[in-house]
Amino acid sequence: MPIKRDPVMEGSDGDASPSGPPNLRRVQLIRKGALLLALVGLVALAIVSRSSDGMGGGRHEALEIIGRAAIVVAIVGRAWCSLYIGGRKKAEIVDRGPYSISRNPLYVFSFLAAFGVGAQSGMLSVAILFLLLALLVFHFTVRREEVWLEASFGDAYRRYRARTPRFWPRFSLWRDEAELTIRPRFFWLTLRDGLVLLLAIPLFELIDVAQVSGAFRALFQLI
Repeated sequence: MPIKRDPVMEGSDGDASPSGPPNLRRVQLIRKGALLLALVGLVALAIVSRSSDGMGGGRHEALEIIGRAAIVVAIVGRAWCSLYIGGRKKAEIVDRGPYSISRNPLYVFSFLAAFGVGAQSGMLSVAILFLLLALLVFHFTVRREEVWLEASFGDAYRRYRARTPRFWPRFSLWRDEAELTIRPRFFWLTLRDGLVLLLAIPLFELIDVAQVSGAFRALFQLI
């Protein structure tokens, strides 16, 4: 039996819709601001550092390729999740498809994206740092969302929370729908937002070029 809910959680794992409660909208704004600051810091770190393997080194190049693959998987995964969350009634907590094995699959794919973006620096330490920052930001975001959900839906939400992991999927719980009602607009918005991640590739390539040309000076090396 579907769990009825308020429209606020419709749209993504925790992205509050414009009609959602002000406190959750504020949480989402803080989350986005924190991630933006983390990204700015990541770019600044990449500007003043370089890979100990060298920009043409095998480890540097391999990490960039792995990171690009992670970004692509994240984009596709987020779009896939949107087919479930965006096509359901606003009064329903989605617990099928990816939401049957994780309460926040969109965020899980966002973690993968964070690693992929950081990996474009060619430095594993930077990729892991950005991933850890994303984990920290989303951890506090989800905790606030869960407080609201439990207060709103009580035992029904607690049962869903008890059987479904917060982040990391438990594939044995998989349950699917026979058919989905899809909102194309939400799918395209999610896909558009994901494609923005691809800008990390030319951005970090430009940083590499600037360091080689001497426009940027690397002050230290990182693994």
